[in-house]
Amino acid sequence: MDVVLLVVSVLLIAIVLLQSNKATDGAGIITGGNQELFQNMKERGVELFISRLTLILGIAFFVISFVLFLI
Repeated sequence: MDVVLLVVSVLLIAIVLLQSNKATDGAGIITGGNQELFQNMKERGVELFISRLTLILGIAFFVISFVLFLI
């Protein structure tokens, strides 16, 4: 079970790094430089797949961690 958690963790890190940057600069968020950050933009194609895979891997990570905690 520890190996599964390790694999899910590595995959989750890789998928998060593959996601597109919606905020190009951290200071732009604070100063309001990135106006498109909070607009409702639909994800399509590969972005949608990566977003859903991130959600699935995140849920799997928490479930496996919780199960290992209980054992």
